[in-house]
Amino acid sequence: MTGKSTFRAVDDVSFEIYPGETTSIVGESGSGKSTTARIIAKLLEPTSGTLEFDGVDVTRPDKKQLRAFRSDVQVVFQDPFSSLNPRHTVEQIISAPLRYQGIGDSKEYPRIVKDLMSRVGLNPDHSRRYPAQFSGGQAQRIGIARALVVNPKLVICDEAVSALDVTVQAQVIDLLKDLQRERGFSYLFIAHDLAVVRQISHRVAVMSRGKIVEQGPRDAVFDHPQDDYTKTLLAAIPRINPEWDRARLMHERLRLNGAPDGQGEKGELVDQER
Repeated sequence: MTGKSTFRAVDDVSFEIYPGETTSIVGESGSGKSTTARIIAKLLEPTSGTLEFDGVDVTRPDKKQLRAFRSDVQVVFQDPFSSLNPRHTVEQIISAPLRYQGIGDSKEYPRIVKDLMSRVGLNPDHSRRYPAQFSGGQAQRIGIARALVVNPKLVICDEAVSALDVTVQAQVIDLLKDLQRERGFSYLFIAHDLAVVRQISHRVAVMSRGKIVEQGPRDAVFDHPQDDYTKTLLAAIPRINPEWDRARLMHERLRLNGAPDGQGEKGELVDQER
C-alpha cells in the first residue's frame, strides 16, 4: 500500500514586479505559470511563502486589506467570453468594479464607461450591447476596460491574447503597451508565445515544472539564455531566413526614412520592434 504523494504546482517561486514595467512568465502548459498568477491575484491561497504588495504582506489579508487589494490588482483573462457575464450589458460589466468598491457617483458611471470604451478602441454607443454581440478581440477590449476602470497598480494578463488571431493579437498588444505608458501601471503577463513575450516584456521569468529556471531582463534572457530549458524554448521559435530578415528590415528603414517607394511615418518600425 503506497502513501499519497504531494503534487506541487508551484514550488519556491520568487520574483519581483517593478512599477511601470511588464514582467512576463513563460513556459509550457502545466509549468505553473497560471497558478502563480492566480496566487498573486488572490484567487488561490498558497500553502506557504509570502506575497508582498507595495511593501506590505498581503499573503492572508483581512477583509479591509483584501478589498483594497482587489482594487489595486486586476485580471484580464484568457477567454473574454467566459469571463464576461452574458446577461449584463457592457456598461454593467465595465462599471462592476466601481460598484463593488463603492467608488464615485453611480450617476457618473455611464460617462466613465463610454470614455474607457473609446480609449480601448470600442464604440461608446455600444455600451448597452451584450458580450455576444462583439467579436473576440472586441470582447477582450471590454475585459481590459473593466480591469482599468478602478485605476489598478498591477494588471495580470493570463494568456490574454492567446485566443486571438495574429492580427487582432498585435493590435491588443499595442493597446496594452500604450495604456501602460499613459497610466504607469505594471503588468504580470502570462504567456507561452515567446514572440509575444519579447514584444511586450521588460523582464522575463521562465518556468518549468513549477519552478523558475531562469529570469532577468528581456534581452538577456532571449539573447543570452543560461538554462537548457530556456534554450530549448527559444530554439522552437519559428524563424525566417536571416538574410531575408535583414533585407526586409533595411527596406523598412529606408522606406520610413523617406525613401521614394514608401510613405510610412517615421518611428513606425521602432514601435513595431519594441
